[in-house]
Amino acid sequence: MSVATGGSEAAAAAGGGGGNRVFFQSPRGGGGSSREDSVSAAAAQVQQQRRQQQGKVTVKYDRKELRKRLVLEEWIVEQLGQLYGCEEEEMPDVEIDIDDLLDAANEEERALKLQETLVDCYKPTEEFIKELLTRIRGMRKLSPPQKKSI
Repeated sequence: MSVATGGSEAAAAAGGGGGNRVFFQSPRGGGGSSREDSVSAAAAQVQQQRRQQQGKVTVKYDRKELRKRLVLEEWIVEQLGQLYGCEEEEMPDVEIDIDDLLDAANEEERALKLQETLVDCYKPTEEFIKELLTRIRGMRKLSPPQKKSI
C-alpha cells in the first residue's frame, strides 16, 4: 500500500482550508497505480500460489508416518555405525530400503534381504535384523508423490 500526503503543516497551523490529508492507494488500484505497485502485486500473487502449493505437499503425506520413518532411518544409521565400528562417513556403502523390505512377502524373505545386504559385516547381525523387522511391522510403504497439473 502506498501513501500520498497533501497540504502542508503551515496551512493547517494558519487555519487554512486544506489541512493535512492522507490518500491511500491500493496496489491493485485503477489508473493511478505505478509500475512498482503492479510488480509488488504480482510478487504477492506468486507468494500466495507458493503457499497453496506447499499446503498441498503437507497434506499429501501423513506427517506421523513420515516422522516414524525418519526416526527409524536415524536408528538404522546408528546401529550400522555400531555394527561396522565406524562413523557414518566411514561406513561402507550399505543400502537398506525400507519400502523394498515392506514389499517382501513375509518375515523370512525380509530377513534374507537384510542378511544379503549385511554380508560383509564382521559382527553378528541377528539382533539388528530382528529389531529392525519388529520396528517395520505395521509400517506402510510410501508411494511417490503424484504431480497434479495446474
